[in-house]
Amino acid sequence: MRILVAEDEKDLNRLVCKTLERAGYGVDACYDGEEALDYAAGAAYDCILLDIMMPKLDGHAVLRALRNKGSVTPVIFLTARDSVQDRITGLDLGADDYLVKPFDLDELLARIRAATRKYSAQKTSVLTLGDLTVDTSSHTVTRAGQNIKLSAKEYAILEYMMQHKGTVISRARLEDHIWNYDYTGGSNVVDVYITYLRKKIDQGFDKKLLHTVRGAGWILKEDT
Repeated sequence: MRILVAEDEKDLNRLVCKTLERAGYGVDACYDGEEALDYAAGAAYDCILLDIMMPKLDGHAVLRALRNKGSVTPVIFLTARDSVQDRITGLDLGADDYLVKPFDLDELLARIRAATRKYSAQKTSVLTLGDLTVDTSSHTVTRAGQNIKLSAKEYAILEYMMQHKGTVISRARLEDHIWNYDYTGGSNVVDVYITYLRKKIDQGFDKKLLHTVRGAGWILKEDT
């Protein structure tokens, strides 16, 4: 998934971004409210982490603008404000969650999983296809009971495709959801990761799950 981090404290911004990248997310970072709206207008984010006290536009104004435009992207406020009224204000504006600084990074990851799951057809942390299982809470992958070790990027691709199993996923769609604005595309990077992933989840098994649809992309489905 792709996440926008809008936080004007640069050290915290970098720390959150590194944590999300290690967890396999595509991440974009910005430092004020106007930038946050520009980024949100230019990409399809799966979740936005939004500081309240930001320059130019505060987090409340950003969220109000997003919801007025019809955006239903999950938004989690990251803030030092911890009064009940502050939380009520944020939730009434359409925030999905509220995390008070300083916060635990593992808790942040859990809150992201919960917020994105709310908008997904998949309401459990365990995704399955045949004998392949992906636990999104622990980032563990097994097939026929065998543990499969994936890199962060391989895992991110697999999780996204498992959330859309049975659907052809194009290269552009993977680039948009797994990578960030620094990724320029136009290379075979996606193809390389798909090759790595196919070897790990299909090699040695009779039934193949990851299929190429020529000229269109890839699909996760059981062989018929």
